[in-house]
Amino acid sequence: MWRLFALLLGLVAHSTMAAEKIRYCDYPVYPPISWSDGKQVRGLAPSVVKNLFEKLGYEVDIIVLGNWKRCLLDAAEGRVDVVLAYNTAQREQSMMFSTVPVLREEVALFINRQRPVKFERLEDLAHYRGGLLFGESYGVEFDRLVAQHQNIEWVSDSRQNFGKLIRGRIDFITSERRTGELYVENLPGAQDIVALPTSLSVDYLRIAVSRRSPLASRMPDIDAQLKRMVDAGEVERLLDESEVTYRDMINLPANSK
Repeated sequence: MWRLFALLLGLVAHSTMAAEKIRYCDYPVYPPISWSDGKQVRGLAPSVVKNLFEKLGYEVDIIVLGNWKRCLLDAAEGRVDVVLAYNTAQREQSMMFSTVPVLREEVALFINRQRPVKFERLEDLAHYRGGLLFGESYGVEFDRLVAQHQNIEWVSDSRQNFGKLIRGRIDFITSERRTGELYVENLPGAQDIVALPTSLSVDYLRIAVSRRSPLASRMPDIDAQLKRMVDAGEVERLLDESEVTYRDMINLPANSK
């Protein structure tokens, strides 16, 4: 009997050793998509990546860098295998994107009601000063406007960005609507921070694989597995769980006093 048990242990050990590791880069400042509880990265993005690639036979190492731009650069140069990102022409030069989207995202403008912003068309933003995180891109026309008018202050931290908006140092923040609204719910001094009803754009968060990664040859498998997860409601369930967990984490200190 003990020989059979030892054989089973050996098979399990061999299976564990055989699992190929891949590197997933995250910048966890976008709840409920990705965020940190101080110990580990949580949220929809790391959950989808881990579930998807473990089902394809991989072990996922989560890499956290200093800003989103670093994640994109490391993916472009093959130092990491996977990120979750919007598809742009520039990024397509170095990454392959899933045809199946992980999530539909609505990009909104967040403003301070004490300093109203008139926004009806993209060109209106040329008259204001905005704040973005390093590496963020919200479409070709928006990026062109930013490059032309140089009216964006770049930072690496969302709290710093919203702090500037609260204090009136900038006029707007461009952010995914769900993430921004969740972030300011419990942010001190953010009672006047609101999202404008008119959206800047709608985009889709996708699995992005470095063209220098061995995973690039498995894009059909990645798409097929992701489609199964989306169709089964697994992605929607992970998103709901992440929102609940984030709110619980934010409210815990106040509730524990």
